[in-house]
Amino acid sequence: MATFNFRTLQLANKRKTIFLLISLGFLSWLVAFAALSYFGGGGAAIVPLAVGFSLFSVWGSYYSSDKLVMRMTGAKIIQESDNPKLFGLIQEVTIASGLPMPKVAIVEDDAPNAFATGRNIDRAVIAFTTGLLDVMDRDQLQGVVAHEMAHVANRDTLVSAVAATSAGAIAIVSDMLMRMMWFGGGRRDRDSNANPVMLVISLFVLILAPIAALLLKSAISRKRESLADATAVAFTRNPSGLRSALEVLAQDSTVVKQRSNAVAHIWIESPLDGKSVSQMFASHPPIQQRIETLRKMEGTPLN
Repeated sequence: MATFNFRTLQLANKRKTIFLLISLGFLSWLVAFAALSYFGGGGAAIVPLAVGFSLFSVWGSYYSSDKLVMRMTGAKIIQESDNPKLFGLIQEVTIASGLPMPKVAIVEDDAPNAFATGRNIDRAVIAFTTGLLDVMDRDQLQGVVAHEMAHVANRDTLVSAVAATSAGAIAIVSDMLMRMMWFGGGRRDRDSNANPVMLVISLFVLILAPIAALLLKSAISRKRESLADATAVAFTRNPSGLRSALEVLAQDSTVVKQRSNAVAHIWIESPLDGKSVSQMFASHPPIQQRIETLRKMEGTPLN
């Protein structure tokens, strides 16, 4: 029987993330090829424009991610004197992880939740709702802290920016080319030079690519969340703490007030991934699945 521990999960999730990012890159190339096949040079010229626009918008947000997320969630930076016990717990995890001490913020919200942001480990911010601090015991809170520090260590803000840039560029290219198609643009010599089978394939690629890009982006987000759970156990060597914290979150029915699509993926429990959302488009794995994975690790040597 294969060893079921945090190292196994870390390696598996890293490999799957790399595969999904490569798949997004391949999908981007496929869309560019479809544009060239269906529209000729005029369609292909849109690709670098869309990539440039997507890079500008997403990477601009990435470089100011800490300020942007803080503003959208209403998080406020606190000092050690405001909550010495919380700072002491975070310092324990930073020592175990080898990471620098992040900034700490509080969100005035009764719903228990937490998030991490910042474009690199030196600009990291981890935030906790007042509801989470009220209901979590020390072990549970340590698990949550370790999970958020794991996002910092794994540079998940960067990974999310790469995925969002690729998915955004694909969506923009497909949308612009579909508009060209419906409003009469495209190749003038299509009827004499183009392969009709390739034209049909290209059309399907342009129609389905934005959905495929969104599915891949969501899958990447889920794998990074699973990776953060496994990395948190690597920091604390205590899967029970995070497992228990997730059980508290699973039992609580309240959701944070700021539950915009733009920031839903950063929370430890997504406020949008309810029963009405298809799991294929969810930014987080099902919380019961995460709990069961951590429960299996509790009986495994953590070497």
